[in-house]
Parts: sequence; structure tokens; C-alpha cells
Amino acid sequence: MNKIEINVLTGEQTTVPVTDDEIAQLQEAEATRIASIPYTEKRAAEYPDFKLYLDGIVKNDSAQVQSYIDACLAVKAKYPKS
Repeated sequence: MNKIEINVLTGEQTTVPVTDDEIAQLQEAEATRIASIPYTEKRAAEYPDFKLYLDGIVKNDSAQVQSYIDACLAVKAKYPKS
């Protein structure tokens, strides 16, 4: 993996290899960032579209409604209240 360094004075671009230490630092920083996101935001990002639930209600499709509920419960299990 490489990164591009740009000289801000000349605009010259240089391709430089990324070290294993740099990759480890980036992974650790990303893991820390993700851990700091509240469970409510993580849940909100993964909940299925509520329109699927409403569509199931309108069509009287109990399987679709149950599928929506199951998907929501899976998200709740994945991101429990902390």
C-alpha cells in the first residue's frame, strides 16, 4: 500500500510506501473512533427502513412485518444499551 505526499510549495507529488506501524496506528484510531459512537447512533444507522414495516401493515403481510421486527431485534442485540 502506498500514500501520496504533496509538497505544498511546489505541488510535487511523491508516492511513498505505508509502513506496518502506520497501518496499525490507523486501525487503532478507527477502532477507538467506532467505540466512541453511542449505541443509539450505531442502531439508527443499521435499522431497516421503516417503510418496509408500513408496507407490510398496509398489505396485511404478517411475514413482512415479522421480518422487519426480527431485523430490528437483531440490531438491538448487536448494539445493546450501554
